[in-house]
Amino acid sequence: MTTSIVKAYKILVNKHMTVYNAFQTGFLMAGGDFIAQTVVEKKSLESYDTVRTAKFFGIGLLFVGPTISAWYKFLDKKFTAQVRQLANKKTAVFKKVALDQLIFAPVFIAAIISVIDLSEGGEVRKIPCELGKKYPDILLANYKLWPWVQLVNFYFVPLKHQVLLVQSVAVLWNTYISFKTHEN
Repeated sequence: MTTSIVKAYKILVNKHMTVYNAFQTGFLMAGGDFIAQTVVEKKSLESYDTVRTAKFFGIGLLFVGPTISAWYKFLDKKFTAQVRQLANKKTAVFKKVALDQLIFAPVFIAAIISVIDLSEGGEVRKIPCELGKKYPDILLANYKLWPWVQLVNFYFVPLKHQVLLVQSVAVLWNTYISFKTHEN
């Protein structure tokens, strides 16, 4: 039984990595929202917003998971030759982290804030205002956490498991994002 589960898992990860990452991200984003509502916001089960959690699942499934998967595949292809040469591996990892944090993260954070706001019924014309309120704090928090996570991720973790590592750490990050994007 356990062997067949492990075998099915390996097939899913190897043959359908983007789909796997999308579902995994959806569940972990929903988990982050659940923690935000029950632990951080201290909502009772009666006032718990299941629709909000479902939206976080959908955003993870349809947007975050596929986007991060594609980004990591791009980085992997761009730096594969350098990573194979052990002498250049550290340089390649630092370049990946630099691209991730200086190009991808600022754009992705703006996108995720916008997508969450729109999923909550926000208007496109009000997105710049929402970004002005939420973006600086979230970007600063990003720079305190994610460069370190990505150093470990890009140096030690194979491509097919990078989204899993990031999304495992991101349960707490998603809790923060959920809280910050729903803060009055």
